[in-house]
Amino acid sequence: MSQEMMQNSHAEGSWIQYPPLRNALLAAVLSLLTFIFHSFGLLSDILSTSFFIVAIILGGYYWIYEGIENFIESYEVDISILMLAATFGAAYLRMWDEAAALVVLYGAAEGIEEYTFKKTRRAIRSLLDLAPKEARVLKGDKTEIIEAKELKVGDIFLVLPGESIPTDGVIVNGASSLDESPVTGESVPVDKQSGDKVFSATINTQAPLQIKVTTEFTNNTLSRIINLVENAQEQKGRAQEWMERFGKRYSPIVLLVALLFLLYPFVSGADSAYWIEKAVILLVAAAPCALVISLPIAMAAGISGSAKQGILIKGGAHLEHLGIIKNIALDKTGTLTYGKPKVTQIVPLSMDEDEIISIAAGLEHYSTHPLARAVNEYALEKGVSVADAEDIQTMFGSGIQGTINNKLYFLASPQYFQEQGFNLQDSLEQITQAQSEGKTVVVLGDEVKPLGLIAIEDKIRENAANTIEKLHKMGIKITMLTGDNKNTAEHVAKLLNIDNVFSNLKPDDKVDAIKTLMKDGPTLMVGDGVNDAPALATATCGVAMG
Repeated sequence: MSQEMMQNSHAEGSWIQYPPLRNALLAAVLSLLTFIFHSFGLLSDILSTSFFIVAIILGGYYWIYEGIENFIESYEVDISILMLAATFGAAYLRMWDEAAALVVLYGAAEGIEEYTFKKTRRAIRSLLDLAPKEARVLKGDKTEIIEAKELKVGDIFLVLPGESIPTDGVIVNGASSLDESPVTGESVPVDKQSGDKVFSATINTQAPLQIKVTTEFTNNTLSRIINLVENAQEQKGRAQEWMERFGKRYSPIVLLVALLFLLYPFVSGADSAYWIEKAVILLVAAAPCALVISLPIAMAAGISGSAKQGILIKGGAHLEHLGIIKNIALDKTGTLTYGKPKVTQIVPLSMDEDEIISIAAGLEHYSTHPLARAVNEYALEKGVSVADAEDIQTMFGSGIQGTINNKLYFLASPQYFQEQGFNLQDSLEQITQAQSEGKTVVVLGDEVKPLGLIAIEDKIRENAANTIEKLHKMGIKITMLTGDNKNTAEHVAKLLNIDNVFSNLKPDDKVDAIKTLMKDGPTLMVGDGVNDAPALATATCGVAMG
């Protein structure tokens, strides 16, 4: 579609707000009613001709404008010019209903194409909503709220707990845990402190942060992801590419033959009226209207049918690509797994399981950290009463502490307890085993000794193994792409019998991995997060979960 058409089209709303499609459908209704009324003698020849002309102008305005524009600017004779010539030819033969039908069919094909393109583009741009529209900029002792897009390199802004980060930067004051899953795919929040880099659209979970801008809004991580997706959207399916090549060769040939028909009487002295009529008939008969509309209509039918099954397909090229896939790349967090950490094991050391959960849930009762939610949900599932904790303090990068019944308890990483001189030798094998299985282990202890271990992991979806087995039987290779660490990734891959694993990947790393896989054949990417979007768009075909 031409740039002019894109500017004249609305990016929002239903099909009626897309002029090419709307006009084609209105022209179709007008043409059909005119044909019916004229057939029953309810309209005179003059009135019916007038209505057909109105329908031709209404339905053909946009694609006729585009065809003429391309011809003038690029000297390109495409299908639009051939359809225009065929329309004039039908009008010359007084076949006004035929002329209107040509315009309506071609206009509908063009309109459906633009409608699909616009909906896809709008979905991509909506990713910007993940980043906040405003930022709290610190100016001396004052805080000023400005639009995020006005942030400049060097500005310092404040992000409170529960808020998203508007643009990339470096922490200059404060320490907290950040949920980076929207950008990196990491299932567990990452501890950050002064000097660490942070990314736009990631979520601050614990404490206020002062961040210095290193990248302006228009070029931050989220914007780059969106640009990668939009660039990849320009890829076209084989059928669409073939159609374009066909049009560039077919249209000039048909027009040239028609022109030879027109010139023949002047060379041979034959009846000019006869050959003019033959030239016009050739144009009308050779107009590839059915071929041009068959692809978008067939794709639209497939897309609609899939939607009824809960599968939303954003374009015919993607539907076409599904039939040629040789490799499938799967994201881990939220795709193969649920993306929500769950308590999977309690190891009592010096107290029973219910006491461990009661105290741990008490310490984590008001925390928004995903691991804390996992502990609280487990306590709720088991019906364990939550202990009443006081003087709760977060130990950055380690865990949490608090007082219960005048006794101090710690819920922290094994490393923290070792650094404090606690002896974990008896449980070291269990800790190592759980960590090798991709689990996160936290230790509950008091001021004297460790009391119990809690293993937390992102559980694998029940149908994942069965699905991968079926894909293997179809001769498809399976690769896992994830932002998670190597141990977690390899453990999941082993459980699911996945062929290849790429771990610790950022969004652009996933794009590189997809490009490598595509050298071995058409590749399908399946993911669920914004961090997967560039890889989804780069792959031969992308499936977004959720």
